[in-house]
Amino acid sequence: MPPFSYEMHEMAHLAVVPARIASHVAQTWWKSPANPLSYTAFGRNLVASAEVFERLTRRYHKPGFGFNFTMVGDEAVPINERIVWERPFCQLRHFQRPFEPPLAEPQPKLLIVAPMSGHHATLLRGTVEAFLPYYDVYVTDWVDARTIPVSVGKFDLDDYIDYLISICKLLSKEQDGVPLHTLGVCQPAVPLIAAVALMEAADSPHVPASMTLMGGPIDTRRSPTKVNLLAQERGGAWFRRHCICAVPYGYQGAGRDVYPGFLQLAGFMAMNIDRHVNAHFELFNHLIEGDGDSAEKHREFYDEYLSVMDLTAEFYLQTVDLVFVRHALPDGHMRHRGVKVDLSAIRRVALLTVEGENDDISGIGQTSAAHDLCRNIPRSMKADYLQSKVGHYGVFNGSRFRNQIAPRIREFHRSEASVKPSAASLTLVKSS
Repeated sequence: MPPFSYEMHEMAHLAVVPARIASHVAQTWWKSPANPLSYTAFGRNLVASAEVFERLTRRYHKPGFGFNFTMVGDEAVPINERIVWERPFCQLRHFQRPFEPPLAEPQPKLLIVAPMSGHHATLLRGTVEAFLPYYDVYVTDWVDARTIPVSVGKFDLDDYIDYLISICKLLSKEQDGVPLHTLGVCQPAVPLIAAVALMEAADSPHVPASMTLMGGPIDTRRSPTKVNLLAQERGGAWFRRHCICAVPYGYQGAGRDVYPGFLQLAGFMAMNIDRHVNAHFELFNHLIEGDGDSAEKHREFYDEYLSVMDLTAEFYLQTVDLVFVRHALPDGHMRHRGVKVDLSAIRRVALLTVEGENDDISGIGQTSAAHDLCRNIPRSMKADYLQSKVGHYGVFNGSRFRNQIAPRIREFHRSEASVKPSAASLTLVKSS
């Protein structure tokens, strides 16, 4: 990575500000009802061009979850979003329902561990929304590393695991018989299963009732994707040289070494560049045709997808080295602060793995590898599910997630397998 590359990225944003201002002025004038040309094809083309240009050059800030209520049956139940636990690099958000009926049965707790991989936790908005009617939901909201002063200290994979152990202790401390279920989406599959293994090895009373791992890189040697092969080919030293930058002055985290979110986003988009180019051509056409609903769906998706955060260099490099280069977890060599992470120690926590047939980030078998490694979990407490016709994003979002994957997760939690060994109600196979 050339020196000052982060500064060059910031300068590029500043350089287009005059053009963005001119584009905004033009867009306002050409779509004004007072301008008779706004009703012409020429005017609509100019307005569409101005919006596409503005969206391609803007800086996307972190959006909010925006939940005000959820539907429980036919009743709208208010939602209060609160931060119930906080550390420098993470906030635990609770979607509280303050007006439950007095005699209502307490709902199980669900901890959704969001990925720390460049996007904000709000990328899981659809995941959270699908579970709100059925669970008392919590989600890890990771903090953008460029906003954290260097004086706060480092954050690596060991710290990530410590955070998860602390959160499990907090949520299971006074359950009164209410089970705690955990769900790790993509990257958190490794730290989540490691945290559970360490708690089990210590005979902790705070282990969750279950863990659901979705599209996670437990063993990236199985069905390796382009991402896996690149990491294996280049090695950790290459990523240190080419992907790590210092946060520039102007941010609270100035001087902190990070893996910038814009690099991660560029990598994701490059994998499917045709799809993203076509999406913006379609936006242009929707705007010209006056198809407001389709244009709004595009805006909602890309407002989220293009909003990214920086990762601490030590977390990113340690993850690349342990998970993608050395395969330390499946090989039995992973350690947490000098203590071996032994997945065979897990015996009380039910395990569900979920994979997507067309996942180009975590290939088929990479997540389900956890079943072989967690050999002391009774078979009656294990299940695997392969969802057809979905890619990586579809594993945790979209219609197939809502209609097929989420109900199976709820059923797994309701089954006896999530509490004690029994005849498994789920031996899940590929969905039709």
